Amino acid sequence: MNIEEILTRGVAEVLPTKEGLKSLLSEKKIKLYQGFDPSMPSLHLGNMVGLMKLRQFQKLGHKVIFLIGDFTGMIGDPTDKLATRKKLTRDEVINNFKAWEKQSSSILDFVGENKAEIKFNYDWLNKLSPVDILDICSNVTYQQLIERDMFQNRISQNKPIYMHEMLYPIFQGYDSVAMDVDLEIGGSDQLFNMLVGRVLLKSLKDKEKIVLTTKLLVDDNGSKVGKTTGNALFLDTPANEFYSGIMSFPDEVIYLAFELLTEVELEGLETKIKVNPMAEKKHLAYEITKIVHGQDAADKAQKSFQETFQNQKPETFEEVTGKVTLVDTIADKAGSKSEAKRLILGSAVDINGEVVNNPNQQVSIGDKIKVGKKIFLQVN
Repeated sequence: MNIEEILTRGVAEVLPTKEGLKSLLSEKKIKLYQGFDPSMPSLHLGNMVGLMKLRQFQKLGHKVIFLIGDFTGMIGDPTDKLATRKKLTRDEVINNFKAWEKQSSSILDFVGENKAEIKFNYDWLNKLSPVDILDICSNVTYQQLIERDMFQNRISQNKPIYMHEMLYPIFQGYDSVAMDVDLEIGGSDQLFNMLVGRVLLKSLKDKEKIVLTTKLLVDDNGSKVGKTTGNALFLDTPANEFYSGIMSFPDEVIYLAFELLTEVELEGLETKIKVNPMAEKKHLAYEITKIVHGQDAADKAQKSFQETFQNQKPETFEEVTGKVTLVDTIADKAGSKSEAKRLILGSAVDINGEVVNNPNQQVSIGDKIKVGKKIFLQVN
């Protein structure tokens, strides 16, 4: 992958300019990073978007830093939050990131000649004195912070905004100063925090930091994809479940997922998806599973999916009368309507080989429905 591809594929915005970053990359090897706050013990597909972009820069020989926000993670990023996040203890944060290097090592190279470096922002943020913090804060205005959409939404709803939340972007922004970086990568929802870092690096070190935001893995309604029962699809999810989870993606995000989470050539892909979305979704699931779990695991996961979800013989299916919605159709077999709904929301039900998370999904005569691992139904 060349510089132009890296600055285009999956990229939402480059500030101040894409041309400036392209020129810099042509002149020298740069130092770049993305920060990940350990709010959960496992990395998920949303994190993988950033890891894949770091991977691309690493392969071109640039110095990549995988920053663990073990200090900022205790505060909790208020971005897009309509209520204050629960603060985490130091022990909770440490326990959360214990397995992160192993989970990300299939994407980033931590042992090669140009190995990625893991850093922790507790190492410098915890050493700041009150005088240091005052000096840093003097470079950011109250108006800049309070005008953020989520804070304005809380004010309109008479919900509290705590001072530690106001300080979050300042502490995160100081990471750029402490590491003296050339470039920061992050999701487009992190743009404000990243720009604060740009302001601080310019003010405190008279250095220009470039910001690159990546697209978010969202559907047409703006909802994040890769969610099951409110939880992300984690990178340490067993390969078979991981593959099946990707197969539950709506067709509308197949191309975007290829763009963000794989290294597959994109030219001509949109046409292939229109012609046969199921085949390309299987291709997508295989490629992502291969990166995260390895080729052998991806081969087995694909074979398992085909045998379990797609290759059932008609005589193995029990006929059931369709009742318009999926939840009503499987209620008796699941034991109750509430249990049927729980199974559907938990991604334990598929129709014709595709996982369905909508209890009100309509069913049609001839549909083959799998409930859990042992119930196979065919609508008559």
